[in-house]
Amino acid sequence: MKRHSASVAYAKKTTAGPLSAITVRAAAGNPRRGWLTAGPLVIPVALGRGGILANKREGDGGTPKGSFRPRQLWWRGDRHSRPKTFLPVRAINPADAWCEDPTDRHYNRPIRLEREQGGDRLTRADHLYDFIVEIDHNTRPRIPGRGSAVFLHLARDNFGPTAGCVSMTRRAMLQLLRRMGPRTKIIIG
Repeated sequence: MKRHSASVAYAKKTTAGPLSAITVRAAAGNPRRGWLTAGPLVIPVALGRGGILANKREGDGGTPKGSFRPRQLWWRGDRHSRPKTFLPVRAINPADAWCEDPTDRHYNRPIRLEREQGGDRLTRADHLYDFIVEIDHNTRPRIPGRGSAVFLHLARDNFGPTAGCVSMTRRAMLQLLRRMGPRTKIIIG
């Protein structure tokens, strides 16, 4: 009987569904660092150089305050195997980029660039964008100048501040991805 109970408990643990919410808060005394809480998981994160801001603007370096949903995971299939997640997954290819120009009709959307075009490409030489969780900040409606390309992504080695995103270690990202789904709320602030 005990064996059966143990196997049922194990089955529940391994088949846990996505979390309903995760929270991101600034660390005491350092607005550029913070803590992400996802169920029992507490992850140190780097935040935007402007800290968490309620009135996010393009280029201010602030991480937007609010409640968001993850849209999809973008990942570098040429560097890593596909991670386990409840999110829709899309492999990043060399033409993938993000429009950060408030005057462009594709502002705050993924775009494709030809080799000779400049832009914010998702295939970076460093590893910051090896895993990107796209969130629904400034998407419906998209308001020019209210911020673009706000992601959850990998942190710099020195855990330096981001341009407005939330970043973490690779290990933490993979743990978090296992519990994130399209309905998981990301509460920042």
